[in-house]
Amino acid sequence: MNKYKKLALNTAVFAIGSFGSKILVIFLTRLYTHFLGKNELGIKELLEPTVLFLQPIFTFALQEYLIRFGLDKDYNKKEVFTTSGVMTLSGMVIMALIVPFLRFIPALDYLKGYSAILIVYVITSSLRMLCQQFVRSIDMVKLFSLDGILATLTLLIFNLIFIAGFKMGVYGFMLAVILSDFLSAAYLFIKADLRKYAGMRFFNSKLGGEMIRFAAPLIPTIVMWTITSLSDRMFINSMHSDTVELGKGAVGVYGTANRFPNLISMVSTIFLSAWNMSAITENDSADRNKFYEKVYSAYEAVLFIAGAGLLFLIKPVTDILTDYTKNPELRTVYIYTPILIGAVIFMCLNQFLGSIYSATKHSKNSFWTAFGACVVNLVMNYFLIPTWGIQGAALATFLSYFFCFWLRIVDARYYVPFKFNGMKCLTNTALLGVMSVIVIFDAPMKHLWTFIITVCIVVMNFSAMMSTVKKMLKRA
Repeated sequence: MNKYKKLALNTAVFAIGSFGSKILVIFLTRLYTHFLGKNELGIKELLEPTVLFLQPIFTFALQEYLIRFGLDKDYNKKEVFTTSGVMTLSGMVIMALIVPFLRFIPALDYLKGYSAILIVYVITSSLRMLCQQFVRSIDMVKLFSLDGILATLTLLIFNLIFIAGFKMGVYGFMLAVILSDFLSAAYLFIKADLRKYAGMRFFNSKLGGEMIRFAAPLIPTIVMWTITSLSDRMFINSMHSDTVELGKGAVGVYGTANRFPNLISMVSTIFLSAWNMSAITENDSADRNKFYEKVYSAYEAVLFIAGAGLLFLIKPVTDILTDYTKNPELRTVYIYTPILIGAVIFMCLNQFLGSIYSATKHSKNSFWTAFGACVVNLVMNYFLIPTWGIQGAALATFLSYFFCFWLRIVDARYYVPFKFNGMKCLTNTALLGVMSVIVIFDAPMKHLWTFIITVCIVVMNFSAMMSTVKKMLKRA
């Protein structure tokens, strides 16, 4: 199958399976903001990135090595699945022994009362990831898509039961995710008949060592990205200021503000699920560099157009997706979103460039570029949050992703030297920056000015997007 056709087809299939669940997460924001108090929202927003922090460490970056080795025709699928499963279960045992002691760390005091359910949350999430990634690696993308739809339904049902029905608060949220993930893992295991890939006779310690060597630099890389996300919330929760409000309530506001840029991340994640497969399988193709250039230019164009559109509509979108009844302080949440939209755009671009490191097996470069972003984020959080509060955390996040992007766009193109228009990227960024200032400070005639800038961004990026889309449609 032609590479453009396969990328388009896989993107469509992943969209069908993922779109519902991604949209649901956004709309569940209204459910959470209605039934959870501001401190409960803060705890929830601290627990979620904590899971993302623990998972790659104790699964040894399962999401990275399983898809990389599973797609590679040089490796036995049964050995890949069984070895991955043994490594994952071993990591879960270690995690269960360590997590109960984390609550004694002052900065992690929010774990008190949640350690046991957090352990179960990470285990079920990891088992689902194991089955999901392997199903993708054996090219059962339609089953992957169907599972996404079913998981969406179960997550919605369990949230309604435990949060809206039983009023279980944060426990209800975590229990809903646990049950949804468990049913998803069981469904994939049975439907894909993964039992035939499982058995200790297929365990290969040599392969396990190779996976660990590949994943070792990626574990701290993923952790660095999680720290970038979690540290914002931890600084807001634990720091004190005489000028701005901080604490768990402010964490809840910041977490809610992060939900809306995830509309962009949602589209990006769907595409990247398909792109990572193409990046690996097309790594040795003759026209690889041109392929990257076409896809990257279209991807960047879509991100900036989507960012401008969301910024233009941010106030009505926020009003629709947020319930202010229980938490009236959330009425101002939209002013913290503009900078986070820019941050998400560069996070998505970093993920695209990270696929180059994965496809070419230069995972160490992924680590040191992420480490640079993490350092910038921590330093900026320390200096900006006491003065600017939530807005300081948003700016620190943007600066860290922006810094990492320029490191990667230079470094990654040593391995895949595709053409990149830096001036166009900077112009797009500057225009989004102007829109952000207009929205944050409620400038006169803000609707007119944001509309004009949105049109400018669409016009500037439309041709790059459409040239690649036409290429896909023509060859599809």
